[in-house]
Amino acid sequence: MTQPIKPHPLFARFYAKIAGPALEKAGIAEHRRRLLAGLTGEVIEIGAGNGLNFPHYPPEVTRLVAVEPEPNLRALAQDQASGTSLPAETCDARAERLPFPAASFDAAVVCLTLCSIADPHAALAELHRVLRPGAELRFFEHVQARKPATRRVQRALDATVWPRLMGGCHTGRDTQTAIAAAGFTVTTVDRFDFPETRIPMPTGAHILGTAVRSDHGGTR
Repeated sequence: MTQPIKPHPLFARFYAKIAGPALEKAGIAEHRRRLLAGLTGEVIEIGAGNGLNFPHYPPEVTRLVAVEPEPNLRALAQDQASGTSLPAETCDARAERLPFPAASFDAAVVCLTLCSIADPHAALAELHRVLRPGAELRFFEHVQARKPATRRVQRALDATVWPRLMGGCHTGRDTQTAIAAAGFTVTTVDRFDFPETRIPMPTGAHILGTAVRSDHGGTR
């Protein structure tokens, strides 16, 4: 049975007041625009947080369902949506159990969220289910580092303090492999460090790309 989401009010405030603005100052807006460019129709975004992606959705999006289980971040996302012309609605649900029929959406977005979902494989399987055949998954995530030394740091952090301090975030997940295992065909992927620093960061390695929902489901 899926466990209920526990509110993380301290992390929600930290993300909204400190982490989010710091990412914007570092230039994340350009990556958000790349992630969302060209989307059309009905779109679902899981782990929408406080709605920082909302201003970057193109006008061709006719409906955005923003799934966010953390109540404090969801309330902020509702405020963000009310201040834009984006046809957005927030949804209190878990990514591992989406309350929508199969083949409901034209596209899906995951942005810095698969790191903190308790079961990312189940979440990706659900996205595969609710997307229409041939629909696109857009992803922008921090992932497992390439350098062995940094990967060792990631494993140590993920097994100890990082998830507790960062709202369930894991620094070193192999997200691209998980996307393919869920039944998506990865069509483009750009791998880069963000933000660019001289000292390797445990959350520095990122991927940004697209994948297409195939007709068959993945393996669990």
